[in-house]
Amino acid sequence: MEQTTFGELLRQGRKRSGLTLDGLAAASGVSVRAIGDMERGRSLPRQSTLSELLNALDLDEAGRRRLESAAHGNGPAPAHHVPRQLPPDLRTFRGRQDALARVLRIGSPGDDAGTGHPPVAAIGGMAGVGKTSLAVHWAHRVADRFPDGQLYVNLRGFDPSAEPLDPHEALGGFLIALGVPGPSLPTGTEERSALFRARVANLRMVVVLDNARDSRQVRPLLPRTPGCLTVITSRNQLTALAASEEAELVDLGPWTGNEAVDVLSARIGAERTVAEPASAAMLTKLCGGLPLAVAILGAHLAAQATLSLRVAADELAGTQPRLDAFSTDDPHTDLRAVFSWSCRALDPASARLFRHLPVLPGPVFSAAAAASTAGEPLASARRLLHSLTAASLLTRDADGNFVLHDLVREYAADLLGQEGDDRHAAELRLLGYLRHNARAAVQVLETRHIVDLDQEPNAGVVLLPFDNREQALAWFRQEERTILTAVRTTDDPRLLHFRLGLAQDCIPYFSAQGQWADEITMQRLALDAALLLDDAVEVGNAAAALARALAEIGRGEEADQLIDLIEQHLNRLPLLKQAQAQRSIGWVRGRQRRHQEALDHASAALAIYRTLADPDLVARELNAVGWYLTLLGRHPEAVASCREALPLLQQTGNRFSEAATWDSIGYALYHLGEYHDAVRHFENALRLYEEVLNPYNQAEVLDHLAEVHVALGDGGAARASWLRAADLLSGSGNARAEEMRARADNVT
Repeated sequence: MEQTTFGELLRQGRKRSGLTLDGLAAASGVSVRAIGDMERGRSLPRQSTLSELLNALDLDEAGRRRLESAAHGNGPAPAHHVPRQLPPDLRTFRGRQDALARVLRIGSPGDDAGTGHPPVAAIGGMAGVGKTSLAVHWAHRVADRFPDGQLYVNLRGFDPSAEPLDPHEALGGFLIALGVPGPSLPTGTEERSALFRARVANLRMVVVLDNARDSRQVRPLLPRTPGCLTVITSRNQLTALAASEEAELVDLGPWTGNEAVDVLSARIGAERTVAEPASAAMLTKLCGGLPLAVAILGAHLAAQATLSLRVAADELAGTQPRLDAFSTDDPHTDLRAVFSWSCRALDPASARLFRHLPVLPGPVFSAAAAASTAGEPLASARRLLHSLTAASLLTRDADGNFVLHDLVREYAADLLGQEGDDRHAAELRLLGYLRHNARAAVQVLETRHIVDLDQEPNAGVVLLPFDNREQALAWFRQEERTILTAVRTTDDPRLLHFRLGLAQDCIPYFSAQGQWADEITMQRLALDAALLLDDAVEVGNAAAALARALAEIGRGEEADQLIDLIEQHLNRLPLLKQAQAQRSIGWVRGRQRRHQEALDHASAALAIYRTLADPDLVARELNAVGWYLTLLGRHPEAVASCREALPLLQQTGNRFSEAATWDSIGYALYHLGEYHDAVRHFENALRLYEEVLNPYNQAEVLDHLAEVHVALGDGGAARASWLRAADLLSGSGNARAEEMRARADNVT
């Protein structure tokens, strides 16, 4: 059946919303020409443009999903693509001619200073002075000279609600954007930095490092190739970077009077500033030439088209203390005068949502998280967030998420509770949103049944539908920073159970992505909470997950300490939890190559599972026992154990574990010399791993299959299997791809 194109869906949605081309352009901020090109199938929107169109159209959730899917080519994004992470350029960008002239020379083809050293520029200045706007505008201006794309990250150097972004985490985001899959990310910062520099060594890219704390935070993120231009913004002067990396420092001050009035004119209409030039100049002077203040002022005046500029200037001049509003030396001060004025123009629903935004644990958040925090339906929350964005109280990032400036957050936090808002209830809704949607996403990611949560979500919590694995993974990717920050900042004893639950629910995601650092952070926090509550079950859960993550990255001694802790609490656990603890200990021992101990613990777990009415658990542990047996060379016993598991797994529909069991049997048969039977078992495993969209384990099975073909003397089949494995691994950026190709080349 032929799929409907994005242009057709956009036209249908516009007409259904009762909008003309001009009406949709006015509502979304996207030009009539651009919308027309999209509807005629000449172009597809960027993510930021798509978000504006979706917010302007009156679509239900199904309609939004269809439009989003069509915008990405009616299918998943290609594995290899040029990253385009820059936020949108400001349409009202004006002035800064001297600064622009200076920065445009940096890294330009005629730059005499370019002697093979990578060009680096650091834009410094006070909060709200427009450092990011200049950096993004500059990057857009020169983007055509850097055809391999743009990378962007907010380093959160001066974010009062969160710690500065660790370079380790920032490098992970860059590497994923460059095609390295999560499971293949190096665990060390130095290793990630080296891989990042290797990836961009032959590329021409713009790298924007926004809101840096200091030179130390930035240094691991710098490319080492002359083809890459790095632009840094920071409130601090990065003199150490200038000394060690020859970075050019650009100090950005407030706008001149003419620049500020020019920008105000662009926002509210030149006819108003021409009619009252003195009042326009007074307004921008009262803003101190600070771009953020002028932007908020302009948004308010644009919404109040009949308001006299003289009246506006008198009101702003009478608002005290005005200097505090423009101060950035103290993190507790903000632009209160301008913010209060802007908020006063909001409708009650928008104002209520705004007051709840500080409950969100980080500066970047999704519409669904904001809606849940305020107890607002998702569709209306999107409209309210759009109005807050239009009032310059929020911005959007390149992925369409909402961004709350740190000073705006401080102001909104002062308002929370003034109208009878209940902060604790808002926190419960936010944590309920994260917990219930994490559980729903895990239900899709895991092929076996997950026990439902006992408690129902509070009223107002947004529950999202997940139709497939791609949607579940996309939700986790969008909310993982919010989850981690929420777990880190949830200290209220009444809410600690949410920390424990989230830590458990996120294990499948973080493990599958290979985000062991995040998993370790999460489980340490969970373990602290479990010990504080003296909850033996949760101590066992958190300690087991933490031990697995530590064993995965080779920190066996720490994992041993946690196993000791689990065993101390073992007798306090109910039978099911005892079995899970034994299974986890076995997994860690297996990872440590202590196979006999692994078998002992797996056998203990199996003995308990056999007493419980859950064939899936029995079958999974039968496979684990079989795998440890074959690693110990006890291949006939391994085959018997795994064959007992197969019908149980087929009965429960656990295709992932069934695939693993076929692979285990095949591996044992190979070592028994039963090569043809081994091939049949490996092919069954391969088919099932394909069904559950698991390319990494497909490659593992193909590796085993190739070994059997070698033993059978079929070099051509072995070579084909290893090359197919290499393609699967290289498609996700796994370093083992070259190993597979080398094996294929060595086949005789």
